[in-house]
Amino acid sequence: MSDKDKVFIFDTTMRDGEQSPGASMSLEEKIQISRVFDELGIDIIEAGFPIASPGDFEAVKAISKILKNSIPAGLSRANKKDIDACHEALKSAPRFRIHTFISTSPLHMKHKLNKTPEQVVDAIKESVTYARKFTDDVEWSCEDGTRTDMDFMCKIVELAIKSGAKTVNIPDTVGYTTPSEFTKIITTLKNKVPNIDKAILSVHCHNDLGLAVANSLAGVSAGARQVECTINGIGERAGNAALEEIVMAIRTRNDLMPYTTGIKTELLSKASKVVSNATFPVQFNKAIVGKNAFAHEAGIHQDGMLKNRETYEIMTPESVGVKKTSLVMGKHSGRHAFKEKLSDLGYVGVTDDVIQTAFGKFKILADKKKHVYDDDIAALVDDSMVLEKNVINLKSLKVFAGTGEPQKAEMTLDVYGEVKKTSETGDGPVDAIFKCIKILFPHDVKLLLYQVHAVTEGTDAQATVSVRIEENGKTTVGQAADTDTLVASANAYIAALNKMIIKRNKTAPMMELENEKVRGI
Repeated sequence: MSDKDKVFIFDTTMRDGEQSPGASMSLEEKIQISRVFDELGIDIIEAGFPIASPGDFEAVKAISKILKNSIPAGLSRANKKDIDACHEALKSAPRFRIHTFISTSPLHMKHKLNKTPEQVVDAIKESVTYARKFTDDVEWSCEDGTRTDMDFMCKIVELAIKSGAKTVNIPDTVGYTTPSEFTKIITTLKNKVPNIDKAILSVHCHNDLGLAVANSLAGVSAGARQVECTINGIGERAGNAALEEIVMAIRTRNDLMPYTTGIKTELLSKASKVVSNATFPVQFNKAIVGKNAFAHEAGIHQDGMLKNRETYEIMTPESVGVKKTSLVMGKHSGRHAFKEKLSDLGYVGVTDDVIQTAFGKFKILADKKKHVYDDDIAALVDDSMVLEKNVINLKSLKVFAGTGEPQKAEMTLDVYGEVKKTSETGDGPVDAIFKCIKILFPHDVKLLLYQVHAVTEGTDAQATVSVRIEENGKTTVGQAADTDTLVASANAYIAALNKMIIKRNKTAPMMELENEKVRGI
């Protein structure tokens, strides 16, 4: 790639992005974000609008001091006071950019600025010339550029470059243009502005019609070599062009867009998360960085992915910093994906009969639940794997509870055909029950969940108790129902233990099975 094929990435997450309602960031958050952006390889970071508030000024000042690779930039209107504030905030940096702008569309000049075109021309010349005294890196933008008269735009772009602007930005401020129209605007500037080769053309597109990324890429294809964008596409109204989409579109379709950026794409997911944590969540189906960007639920898609991931993925999740593709289990999932999920969960050597039974139960459950979790699937498989006789069976239980005396449980269990008894106290009756089970059947598992649900109303309601336990990364769920909540609790815990033995035996060498009676789990 030659220098003319390099596309500079100008990030405005902390300036234009912060203008999105609910996206205000603290100084500490901006510093954290700027460090990630610097590592990501962003060329220019617009850290804020220094004149806007003391907070913005301090953020630009602090960020300008810590950037090691990226160039810090500040925004200013076309007046000396704004430009002075930019310089004051940025001057600690070894290199920096002042970005000055003014509205140029007939609508904005008349109703926003209350200026004539001639007054706007004078302001452009004065502001760019003044900014040039502080740095040779001056960027100029014509706000509402895509609704600006084309002949007038050619005139003022030529003037801005003549006055010292090294970058000229054409913003689609209100997300009004289309790719073909934007291509024409950039092409016209390239052909009609005599000194256009003395500056880099930049594009800054908003997403009001959902075309920000498409318009930005159209501008690049027409000759622009800087794109102004934000992580996660945050910004005013419907947002800005999303940095991650721009970069990955260029990388993925390099055959059509033979350009390069300096972005380390493997850090895109990290950058998205740090911005999301400081602002608001990313929509699940957001391209590149959304939770579902590399997730597949449809059975046809999952089957294709398991055979060859290129069937339904045009880029790898690893290329943007996501660990792996996710096969989401839901009502659209097929048997192939279900079997693969069982393998991931550690079920080795499960028979086809068990898989078929569990898959049928899974389909019924998936119709009822929006999210089917790994633990749900594990419970279905465990229920489908039946021993001739459970290892542990509850024979009797007595519980002493109330005030004054420690809570106590007396329990009799049948363990591998041997009847065992014990009595234990605990911090509450359930704790005493679980201690009895551990004494009678020694084991070392972690209790992840204990939950009680009343099946019916009234004091005689039947209670369903759920218990989830974990051992060496394997989890099982036990459930039991009884009008006596404490009996249901004991049976649920015992059911989970019996399932854990089943699961352990499915993956353990056969010689270990005889040792189960001696050592428990």
